[in-house]
Amino acid sequence: AVVAWAGLPGKEVTGWQALGNVIMVHGLFGIPNVDGVYWTLQVELLFYAWMLLLFMTGNLHRVHIALWVFLGLRLVYAVASSGFGVDLSWTFSNLLILKYIPWFALGICVYQLTRDSWSGWQLPATLTSALLVLAVADGWRIGLLGASFAALVWLAASGRASWLGNRVLVFLGAISYPLYLVHENIGWVVERALQRMGWSFDASVVVATAGAIALATALTYLVERPAMRAVRDWYTRRRELAAAPAL
Repeated sequence: AVVAWAGLPGKEVTGWQALGNVIMVHGLFGIPNVDGVYWTLQVELLFYAWMLLLFMTGNLHRVHIALWVFLGLRLVYAVASSGFGVDLSWTFSNLLILKYIPWFALGICVYQLTRDSWSGWQLPATLTSALLVLAVADGWRIGLLGASFAALVWLAASGRASWLGNRVLVFLGAISYPLYLVHENIGWVVERALQRMGWSFDASVVVATAGAIALATALTYLVERPAMRAVRDWYTRRRELAAAPAL
């Protein structure tokens, strides 16, 4: 709505394209993103769909096997492309989120590490596989970056990084996802408008950043969190009704 009203050359989309973004897997159909950062929504939704499939089939405890299969396919794609110059199915790769599966695997491993819910060799094997595939497919620097991020998230999740408890960092963490979603196109609109009024580039960036933080804060506390509570309350009531004995 902001881009349609204010204009942002090269970033506008039609009404039908905006509507197509609502399904959140629009990239599979060649529909452009309403905002450049929205490409992640499709990746996340597909990941949730695969995890839901494992859950519904009673195989969530075998998630490590699914990860090994996906990581193996990611490696096949990487070797085919770099070693033989062959580009395998784009649609299949996107449906299986193969480009990003090592990152999801690292996240799952960090979660399992903090919960001690995997025993034996499965966890180290999955963690090692994810890092190796990341290094082979995207380069050793990205592999090192993945290891560093995984270690940092584990330190935070296990309470070993007390400095991350700083109130400012906690606040920014709380609004980080809405901030990610609203900062780009809306920020550019604000910057262009201010610079047309004679503001300097630096000043326009500061105002756009402050505006994005304010908007993200409003979305977090007025939309996101109330919606999450409502969904969880509905789910809790549904489970309680299902568990209640029939009269």
